[in-house]
Amino acid sequence: MTDTLKNRWADYTVLGLSVFLMFCLLFESYIELPNMVSWLGRWHPLVLHFPIVLLLIAIFLGLTGKAVPRPLLVVAVLSTLITAILGFFLGMDVPIKGDLLFWHQWLGGGTALIAALWYGLDAIGLEKTVYIRALQIVLIGLIGFTGHYGGMVTHGEEFLAFPTEEPEHKIPENPMVYKDVVFRILDDKCVSCHNPNKQKGELVMTSFDRLLQGGENGPILEAGKPGESEMIKRVHLPMDDEDHMPPEGKDPLQENEIAILEQWIALGASDTVRLDQLPRSEPLVGLIQELMVPEASERWAKIPKVADSTLQNLGSDYLTVSRVASNTEALNVVIFPPPEYRPKTITDLKRIANNIVALDLSRLPIGMAEIDVIATFANLENLELDKTPVTDAGVEKLASLEKLELLKIFDTKITDKSISTFKKLPNLKSLYLYKTGVSENAVASLKKERPDLLINDGIDKEMQAFFVATDSVISNSNP
Repeated sequence: MTDTLKNRWADYTVLGLSVFLMFCLLFESYIELPNMVSWLGRWHPLVLHFPIVLLLIAIFLGLTGKAVPRPLLVVAVLSTLITAILGFFLGMDVPIKGDLLFWHQWLGGGTALIAALWYGLDAIGLEKTVYIRALQIVLIGLIGFTGHYGGMVTHGEEFLAFPTEEPEHKIPENPMVYKDVVFRILDDKCVSCHNPNKQKGELVMTSFDRLLQGGENGPILEAGKPGESEMIKRVHLPMDDEDHMPPEGKDPLQENEIAILEQWIALGASDTVRLDQLPRSEPLVGLIQELMVPEASERWAKIPKVADSTLQNLGSDYLTVSRVASNTEALNVVIFPPPEYRPKTITDLKRIANNIVALDLSRLPIGMAEIDVIATFANLENLELDKTPVTDAGVEKLASLEKLELLKIFDTKITDKSISTFKKLPNLKSLYLYKTGVSENAVASLKKERPDLLINDGIDKEMQAFFVATDSVISNSNP
């Protein structure tokens, strides 16, 4: 009896796993997994390639008339069953399954059960019959279709579609704000994870009604209250926060895209309003018009070339230099607060002064010498100086940045004296200056003279409470 058990352990294991898998598939609606078991499902993407390779090797040997080694078949079938079960566990994290996940799950389960049937027929001596060959051919098809649906679940329905010329996403001359602008942003950055076939957090963003419905934690936007809207809160979380949206590894929302979502929600999150129905003084009008101008790559066409080796030499643990896009010489520079700040970190950027279009110096104890360098960055469009010791005198030097479009200078010591400089920046579209010494009267004067300028001055206490971090400005050891 003991010898029989030793010799047939694989038979009993295959049978047990097959029965368990069938039970899971048939009674899914009655099953609730413990957290630990649910966590095991996350191993499915890591292990699924192993059984695919083993099964295909076994099938190739069988179809070419060669004997399939029993150890190979045992490992192939067992690993296929285990992978299918892990996939079921992973699928249980999605309460509402779309068609893609439904078919991927059942095709994967079918693949495992057909492989188990092959093993059973082989165990009773039918390894070279027409039945086995038929199962092997069916398995090839199942493996292909299961992988196809799995790819679409992970990467979208167009993942394996034939390449076609990318359609131009031009905004109409008088667009519907939601349909032509807001949804375009959501479709580019959010829908891949929040659609009927892949409902992360039970949230679907493919239609206006489903967007308003929200997800498992309730509504994600509060009409008229962007500061209380979960969608806006999450896009402003640090990139390494697990709740940041879009998640790490996905294309992040750009500053102007975030501003459009904020202003759209602030105006009531309507799906029927057109651009020409909004007052010209509304910041949302200017933000949408900005999207309607020629692509940024055309603006950057004359930026000089810079060698990759130069970028590598400038980079460090506290400084990143990256191309804004693979086909441009425009650069994005971020400097993180190091344990010991050295002004040379910024003065060294003179070597790429004409290539920098975005510069983040948040929390750095910069002085006037560094401001003098920044003022020479002729192509600079986005500048972040929040939580720095910058003063009105430093802001005055920034008047030379004619291409500057976004300036974050909140939580600084600037006063009403800087308003005159802001007025001189011809292309400035977004200005963040809450928690500064700038008075409400000065802000009102600036808004009156520059109605096209989006100003976040902290007067909206809801927005201020969320966007202002609690940490203080790094003290400048070299003023």
